[in-house]
Amino acid sequence: MVFDLIIQNGSIVTPQSTSRNDIGIIAGKIAVVGNLDGSEAKERYNAAGKYVFSGFIDEHVHSRDPGLTRKEDFTHSTMSAAAGGVTTILEMPNSIPPVKDAASFHARAHVLESKAYVDFGLWGMVLGDYNRKDLPELAEAGVIGFKFFWGYALDKKTFALIYNFSASDDVRMPPDEGEIYDAFQVIGQLHKPVAIHAENSHVITRLTIHELAAGNVDYASFLRSRPSYSEAMTIQSGIFLAKAAGVHLHIVHISSGEGVELIKEARRKGLPITGETCPHYLVLSDEDYPRVTGNMKIYPPVREKHHQNQLWEGIQCGAIQTIGSDHAPHEEKEKKGDIWSVPAGACGVQTLVPLMLNAAAQGRVSLNQVAALLSENPARIWGMYGQKGTLLAGADADITIVDMNVNRTLRKEELFSKNKINPFEGMNVQGTPIAAFVRGIQIMENGKLISGPIGRLIKPSTSCQAQW
Repeated sequence: MVFDLIIQNGSIVTPQSTSRNDIGIIAGKIAVVGNLDGSEAKERYNAAGKYVFSGFIDEHVHSRDPGLTRKEDFTHSTMSAAAGGVTTILEMPNSIPPVKDAASFHARAHVLESKAYVDFGLWGMVLGDYNRKDLPELAEAGVIGFKFFWGYALDKKTFALIYNFSASDDVRMPPDEGEIYDAFQVIGQLHKPVAIHAENSHVITRLTIHELAAGNVDYASFLRSRPSYSEAMTIQSGIFLAKAAGVHLHIVHISSGEGVELIKEARRKGLPITGETCPHYLVLSDEDYPRVTGNMKIYPPVREKHHQNQLWEGIQCGAIQTIGSDHAPHEEKEKKGDIWSVPAGACGVQTLVPLMLNAAAQGRVSLNQVAALLSENPARIWGMYGQKGTLLAGADADITIVDMNVNRTLRKEELFSKNKINPFEGMNVQGTPIAAFVRGIQIMENGKLISGPIGRLIKPSTSCQAQW
């Protein structure tokens, strides 16, 4: 047997173990994992002293393409992913127009595939009664799962999401709980997961009015306008509706200790509830705002240190299964202003892996947990496991190689994103991805791109395989 590529001498990291082994690759697939001394290969990559992971997955990316490409586009977001050691991204559906039916799914997939530097899946968007009848054909078309932006209104013409609105605005109002339940029921029957953005817009709108009326412009006032209980209220509603509808519910960008406790309790009862948090909630707190300023404004907000500590506890106890970047850039000029005027969102896909490796270097998680959180678990939840998220024979040869001896400073100049808003600017990290392969093709070496756009659309091949 002659391999196309052998990655040799590295320490292979899976959620279950770390072992010295080689990986033999043929035709873009993993053929053999084991001792391949003496085997023939067209190419070799010497990973001595390095760690070898199944390619990392970022399940939470907003590339703004189409619709808001002045902020970001798919070329730049997937270049950023590749440079950061991410080999698959799951692209959120709130483009303009959104992925709301089979026609919009196929149109977006066609446009994005020619730009993709890494493989990608597409989310479908839940719009309540408006597109409930379209959800089965969206599932058939190949969405990775469904996303519901709880509490958001919609522009009637473009279907763009609108968070700050009033009843007098000419918008499509957010679905009520009855509509949500009906949509959840349909999604449950399709055996797809549904993810929610969990914030109670009614509470937030009222509290924001109070803070603005008082003339408050500090970060503490922003946190008072979006309290942790506003997240917990929506998570609790989502859990109850998901249980009644029989659907797997995934809570994205969890920011609060209350959210962790609700998910922990639901999972203790055996409910199919999973959770995601993001690096900004794990490494930043309200104390960082004077340094980071508007670059740190994100929804839900970065909270106080005690919430951060509870999120780390949530990872350790299994309440949180995945880490996503919530990559959502804005133009740099837009992020200049007070806490109320700047938009929410920042770059994240390129710094996702280095930040989690640094957490491993600090002892917050193990490298095996990094393999679970950033590879195997998202692959299982979104029906890709076996093709992605594993180093077993037959899987796509998506591989990220990590050097834990590298110490570097994160700089926005290194980011490939169109706009380089980066709340992690100046942070020192220990450990970095030094090479990445997509289907056996090397796309990155030492943070530099060495391949063109070779990414492909990925569709789920199995139902959700999350382990309760």
